[in-house]
Amino acid sequence: MESRRGPLKSAVPSNVVSPVRRCSRTACGRPAVATLTYVYADSTAVLGPLATYAEPHCYDLCAEHSERLTAPRGWEVVRLLDGSAPARPSGDDLEALANAVREAARPQERAAGGGSRGVDPMEVARRGHLRVLRSPDN
Repeated sequence: MESRRGPLKSAVPSNVVSPVRRCSRTACGRPAVATLTYVYADSTAVLGPLATYAEPHCYDLCAEHSERLTAPRGWEVVRLLDGSAPARPSGDDLEALANAVREAARPQERAAGGGSRGVDPMEVARRGHLRVLRSPDN
């Protein structure tokens, strides 16, 4: 842009723009961690991980504003999990862990001299839950 005094020199070069995206909320300068989009047809607000690039109809939010997000009455908020976040263990995972702890805490019954009580006389050796048995011919 030309003025009477010459070219305008107060413009900021584009290579000085900060690579950190900021929260879209007014007067909030914190770094953005999530992206909010609206699906008007479904009356749904979708909050997910920070998008790879800024889009004009999406809003970047900081951690505080993304946690406090509410939607208008009649709308639903869908929160998508971040793939890098650790997932909560399922019921199956917890049950498997409990069973492994019980198994490890169970006393090992091994034949010290061959005549211990509760040990199968056909058992030769044991490794974990597997047993080596004598041949019925011997």
